[in-house]
Amino acid sequence: MQSLRERTFEIERAFLSPYACKSENTLGRDREETPCFMRTEFQRDRDRIVYCKAFRRLKNKTQVFFSPEGDHYITRLTHTLDVSQIARSIARTLSLNEDLAEAIALGHDLGHTPFGHSGERILSKLSPSGFKHNVQSVRVVEVLEKDGAGLNLTKEVRDGILNHPKSGKPATLEGVCVSLADRIAYINHDLDDAIRAGILTENDVPKDIKRILGTSSRERINTAISSIYRASNGKNQVKMEEETARASEALRSFMFERVYLSDSARGEEEKAERMMTETYGFFIKHPDRLPENYLKLLNGYSVEQVVCDYLSSMTDRYAVYTFNKIFVPKGWTFIDESN
Repeated sequence: MQSLRERTFEIERAFLSPYACKSENTLGRDREETPCFMRTEFQRDRDRIVYCKAFRRLKNKTQVFFSPEGDHYITRLTHTLDVSQIARSIARTLSLNEDLAEAIALGHDLGHTPFGHSGERILSKLSPSGFKHNVQSVRVVEVLEKDGAGLNLTKEVRDGILNHPKSGKPATLEGVCVSLADRIAYINHDLDDAIRAGILTENDVPKDIKRILGTSSRERINTAISSIYRASNGKNQVKMEEETARASEALRSFMFERVYLSDSARGEEEKAERMMTETYGFFIKHPDRLPENYLKLLNGYSVEQVVCDYLSSMTDRYAVYTFNKIFVPKGWTFIDESN
């Protein structure tokens, strides 16, 4: 009897681009496993990521603004879902492997710190070997999840996670889809957040950028995906047309100048840096106070690496809770002796 997985192989052979990464051609996992009757290996990877602990914690990690007042600001989780949706849309238009693109997108920020990119900058200064969230995301899926066993993901998914930053060079076109989707997503939803926070208005966006990309998040995302389709359909590449790419880069530069490096976005960074620095120093001096699952890692990794593992895994509120637990004195309970 033909498995559902094998039927998916047939569908991919019939309908996917010759440049797509077919599920049956995966380079596999570090540890061999019995194939699933229903799912391809990339589909299994997607499911493993969605159900892992690191993915759940993304809902309480900052994207840009620390602890914003309001329910509609982007978190690391909603950003990840945005990237997944855009990456799937790009892959679909180019007849690439949507399952692979989705798995990479869902896992691309698993190693991100609390307090957004501020937290990443802080840990990078504290750690002797530096800190990059894409490298840490791979460490999460290879080492930290499942009490040190990792998720045993396919090589293609791990490659896409590692190489999703702009400077990366993904080995698959699906990985390139995610890299572009990440930039498309964060530029647009961060702009929406900045407008919502009163840092910018839509009129602040340069007219030349709006003329090319559009005047709303919906228009800009549609422009980007349409441009990628026109520049890449039927070719062994995933890229935007030059005009759209230049306008997108101009919008990214505008966001760095007016939002990411602004006093409003980084207003609490000094406090976060003091808090993370003290917490890091405490665990470097007292590694025995690490949770048990991190204590086990000290057998194979440096204390600096393991402390970075622990701090980067924290949500914003858990980082505050841990700092308070270590450094803030507990109140006394006084007995009323007047009676």
